[in-house]
Amino acid sequence: MTQGPLVPGTAMIMAAGKGTRMMPLTASKPKPLVEVAGTTLLDHVLDLLRDAGVGRIVVNVHYFPEQIEAHLAAHADDFDVAISDERDLLRDTGGGLIKALPLIPDDPFFCINADNWFADTEEHALHRLAATWDPARMDVLMLVVPFVRAGNTQGTGDFDLDAENRLSREGPKRTRPYVWTGIQMLARQVVADPPADVFSTNVFWDRAIAQGRCYGVVHDGDWFDVGYPEAIAMTEARISGG
Repeated sequence: MTQGPLVPGTAMIMAAGKGTRMMPLTASKPKPLVEVAGTTLLDHVLDLLRDAGVGRIVVNVHYFPEQIEAHLAAHADDFDVAISDERDLLRDTGGGLIKALPLIPDDPFFCINADNWFADTEEHALHRLAATWDPARMDVLMLVVPFVRAGNTQGTGDFDLDAENRLSREGPKRTRPYVWTGIQMLARQVVADPPADVFSTNVFWDRAIAQGRCYGVVHDGDWFDVGYPEAIAMTEARISGG
């Protein structure tokens, strides 16, 4: 598929985590190389990006990094691949973005976690994000799914969504109607002023929410959390019609 003019050319793939929730499957491999329905989680993300027309991927590595690098080598004809090396220190998602930012030329850019499985309907999810992006209003744009359709989720929902599609999560912890899918677009300006070497992307989200610059697009297809072993068979049963 030819890349449209609004689609960012670069995506950051978060692949450095230890996959603790996925044990024992991650005792000898990184979580992105765990398979669902015969396809690795990483390849599922790569398929999404290839179909959207993204040409450059930046992938952070820490846990079994050589396995990730070897797997990506087979995709050198499909993508311009850059590795953000976190072998010396696992920096969490926010710290990982800070370290990788010099490798990311685009503004905005996609950022995707490799622990979910989803299906589009008629329109590609990343194309919907790109078409919605408004740099005058947004620093963060997340793909979210209604909690009632969030397959295998172990959470209680992440965000509220107002009539103008702004995301928020003020107040005490409670069940919220929307779950983040692990897919987002970020403006480079929000990836700034790190509070430490190791910290969560929540820092960037909270800043954007406080400024009214964090928005959501509601995914209209299926989505499954496959971050823990039991979720794999449940997801495979669902996508095969079981």
